[in-house]
Amino acid sequence: MPQTTTLRKKAVKKALVVEDEGEMGLLLNIFIDERKLELDYVKDLLSAQDYLEKEQPAIIILDNKLPDGFGVDFINYIKKKHPLVKIIMISGFSSVRDVALENGADVFLEKPFTRDQLHEAINDLLPTL
Repeated sequence: MPQTTTLRKKAVKKALVVEDEGEMGLLLNIFIDERKLELDYVKDLLSAQDYLEKEQPAIIILDNKLPDGFGVDFINYIKKKHPLVKIIMISGFSSVRDVALENGADVFLEKPFTRDQLHEAINDLLPTL
């Protein structure tokens, strides 16, 4: 009887990007494509809320200024419903750093940020990746 080996696929962790600017979304996709993360992308907070009703990402990259509100206000919702999800807040305004971190963001990256800064943040938050 031939011997068969079953290879288990390593579970791929999901990342959700909440960003309304297409260029930034594309850049994040390029940066994250090098990682073992399955990337999902939404453009507003309502879509993010709908997504989180169905999926449990390991990490969320959250822009602050979105068409239907501010990411800093959405952090509380994420942390209440999904306390294990890690959040990287991104914004072009450094003035929201303190509010984002106080509300529960794990990392704040000011735009423009580098691929290395993003990778370092992901490594710190998801060291087993």
